[in-house]
Order: sequence, then C-alpha cells, then structure tokens
Amino acid sequence: MLAFSVLGFYGIAQDAEEDNKPGPELIFEEKSHDFGDIHQGDQVEHVFSFENSGDAPLVLTNVQTTCGCTAPKWPRQPIPPGQKGEITVKFNSAGKIGKQHKVIKIISNAKTPVTQISITTNILPKEKTDTD
Repeated sequence: MLAFSVLGFYGIAQDAEEDNKPGPELIFEEKSHDFGDIHQGDQVEHVFSFENSGDAPLVLTNVQTTCGCTAPKWPRQPIPPGQKGEITVKFNSAGKIGKQHKVIKIISNAKTPVTQISITTNILPKEKTDTD
C-alpha cells in the first residue's frame, strides 16, 4: 500500500515539476476564430496573436495546415521571453461550400511542443452579379 502512495505522490510531483521547468511558453490570446458566413470564392484572413510567457526564446519550427486552402505566415526569428508575435492565417474558399473547420498545428520548442489553433466558416454559394 505504501508503494502505491509513494508512486502516486511521485507522479504528482513529476507533473508539477514539468509545469515549472524552464523554457519558452506559447500562449495565444485566442485559439479559434469564426469568420461567420462568407461566399464561395472569398479569401479571408485572421491574425492570431501570441506571447512567449516563458523564460527562454521561443522558436516556431513549423506551422502545418490540413489543406492547401489554408495558408499560414509566422515569424521565423526567435521570440524573446515576454515578447509577442503573430501568426496570420489566410483561407481561400474557392471550390468549398458549407461549414468548414480548419486546424492549424504549431510546432515549437515550447514546454508544450505542439499547439493547435483553428478557423471556422460557413461558405454560401457565390453571389450573383449583374453580369451573371
């Protein structure tokens, strides 16, 4: 019984130790954005702001999307502790219709090395113009 108690305490202590370990920490102001209704063919973008709240420089090594319709732009230089950065996500709705949910995966040297942000939208049919 004592062995389980000691092992249980060790596991809790280890989790707390990992939370307190030094290194960069990636904190987003918001982790998702809803564009609402847009029309097929519209191109929209959103800027996700983040801060390195850790105690070492933060390096974003890759930002991955689930399809070619979503294009991220991110800082390639290290973000010092206490400094802010931005990831701009552009979405092209050409050829899409209905509800869309796109996940963007951020890979970095942060304490949590993989973080996700997302965008959603509802794509309506193209607007009719006078020339249609």
